[in-house]
Amino acid sequence: MIAAVPVELTDAALASDVLDGLALVEDRLRESAQAYNEVLAVSSIHLMEAGGKRIRPTLVLLAAQFGNPRDPRVVPAAVALELTHLATLYHDDVMDEANVRRGSDSANSRWGNSVAILTGDFLFARASQILADLGPDAVRIQAETFTRLVTGQVAETVGCQPGQDPLDHYLGVINDKTASLLATSGQFGAMFSGAPDAVIERITPACAAWGVAFQLSDDILDIASESSQSGKTPGTDLREGVRTLPILHALRSAGPGDARLVELLSMPDLADPQLHAEALGLLRGHPAMDMAKADTRRWAELARTQILGLPDVPARAAFEALCEFVVERTG
Repeated sequence: MIAAVPVELTDAALASDVLDGLALVEDRLRESAQAYNEVLAVSSIHLMEAGGKRIRPTLVLLAAQFGNPRDPRVVPAAVALELTHLATLYHDDVMDEANVRRGSDSANSRWGNSVAILTGDFLFARASQILADLGPDAVRIQAETFTRLVTGQVAETVGCQPGQDPLDHYLGVINDKTASLLATSGQFGAMFSGAPDAVIERITPACAAWGVAFQLSDDILDIASESSQSGKTPGTDLREGVRTLPILHALRSAGPGDARLVELLSMPDLADPQLHAEALGLLRGHPAMDMAKADTRRWAELARTQILGLPDVPARAAFEALCEFVVERTG
């Protein structure tokens, strides 16, 4: 399955390049998942077959348009980053005790925690093998990225510390855990296509800011959508007691009339359907939703500001469209 680019690529040559590149990435992903052990061979391809947006490879391929998009290093770089992302999902599901991932049984629920952890380790190793062939700079950048990713995961796991602002903590987690790998996607695409340093210096922070905006828009959709527009059942984070951006804004800006909402949001979880529905309704009508949308627009504009300084090629318009997409998807 080749994931669709989340925006329409109006330039035919660009669309062809990106879709062809994604097809090559998909083939290489499956090659990388091959293993002599029968269980590992099946478990390592499990999440690949479940689908996914392939956002990271798409960013690599779009960024490569500012250099030579057919440089033989571009597709391997995209594969290595997607393997890294997939590996983190195996580990995340163990930590979260998740039963479902991308509409299928999670690896840990199917094979147990040990196999799931080792499968993630295996995919990390495969990514490292690819990066070693791309040179020491690739290995160093990936190591720095992975350091940030793990740091963000630990910060999320231990939670906000005494004296720390909850909103600052949350944005720090997103910047490290999510945006760091997206930033490296843009950096690798530009770097391995031979794009000028000036392009790399803009595309890297642009992809990072876009990644924050994308996550924040997911937070809003989890509350606001009436359907599964966000890729999961609406109100999932709320039900599980996860304090995402709208919830943090609601708690921070709560007034005398918000006592019931604060009470509900302070519960460890909202598994009770009636309490969940009540909290969801109150949150949807709260000014916190507009605050969250304003934050999303601000991060998308940070990305767009960097993108506007890039050469005027069709890929720049595609990146601009991605910025518009994360804002428009939240209404």
